[in-house]
Amino acid sequence: MKIAIAMSGGVDSSAAAALLKEQGHELVGFTMQLWNQRRGISVDENGDPLPSRCCSLDDVYDARRVAGSLGIPFYVLNLEKDFERDVVEPFVQSYLSGETPIPCVACNSRLKFASLDRMAVSLGCEKVATGHYARVEYDESANRYRLFRGKNHWKDQSYFLWELTQEQLSRAYFPLGEMLKEEVRDIAREANLYTAEKQESQEICFVPDGKYSEFIDRYLDHENRLDEMPAGGEIVNTAGEAVGSHTGIHRYTIGQRRGLGIAHEKPLYVVQIERAKNQIIVGEADELESNEFVAKGVNWVAFEEPTEPVRALVKVRYRHDPAAATIYPLDPEDADEGVRVPRVRIVFDEPQRAITPGQATIFYDTETGEEVVGGGWIAKD
Repeated sequence: MKIAIAMSGGVDSSAAAALLKEQGHELVGFTMQLWNQRRGISVDENGDPLPSRCCSLDDVYDARRVAGSLGIPFYVLNLEKDFERDVVEPFVQSYLSGETPIPCVACNSRLKFASLDRMAVSLGCEKVATGHYARVEYDESANRYRLFRGKNHWKDQSYFLWELTQEQLSRAYFPLGEMLKEEVRDIAREANLYTAEKQESQEICFVPDGKYSEFIDRYLDHENRLDEMPAGGEIVNTAGEAVGSHTGIHRYTIGQRRGLGIAHEKPLYVVQIERAKNQIIVGEADELESNEFVAKGVNWVAFEEPTEPVRALVKVRYRHDPAAATIYPLDPEDADEGVRVPRVRIVFDEPQRAITPGQATIFYDTETGEEVVGGGWIAKD
């Protein structure tokens, strides 16, 4: 087949390219230039760019080097403007509204995969391959493509792919889905690839030091938008009593314990963020637990949008163990320009800890927990 292969400059995509080349496929390599590190936003106290192990200029260089080693054509797509519009700006706005976003989901499905998919179609490629640890299978009886977790559950990346459409899944190819990490490194070593021992990225590419609030401060300052910076306000308990003060709601997230500056006989955690009142609400550990929440922007992968309740195993963050729940369809929400936004209410059998607005939620089948039924975005209700 003629395959477009996304090459991030990491060991996973490099090994995927080597594996496909060995299998005799015709490959076209693509890397996406996403974040301009020279803008002076992702910098340290000295103004020097923070080191990044994901989507940096060094990664573009590494991807080009791997493509050259494999003897495949290689192109760089400059998506900096799209990335800022579709990923960075929503990330900032989500924090400013009291949410805790996970931009890697939107980046994977709406930007990276969508852009590569369009490019692949224009070049006559039959498939779009990436180094994700996930699996896609075609169900002939249902005439539907199904998405499954990767064999390596610790590395499984189906969580980041639930927004893919049936059309995109029809072209998606994940050659590492059945492999463990060490097997992948062995492929890279055998192919003598420069990236074989490269470390993995752990943080958001445009916030490599993990200090999200500081990034937002610098971003708003750089864009001359300091008037949007949240002001300080009250920290209150669940009874509404003031117990402290905060320095801006974008500096806090659900479940946070450290940095509250409150003396209490038992540990206190952030249990809610009230943008309208500019309040951080804290409570004890048991007050972090909840049985239900609303998800919006739902995409059903395993079947068409249901009209009856669905039983599933539901994950509310990447490292959350999926828990049994019932998913109830709700009337859709109308967004701008008449766009229909599917919604559901998810009710767990047992209370779950720190369900956080802005995070992605993903639904797995109840029989094996392997198939992705669908997913959505945790809403404030």
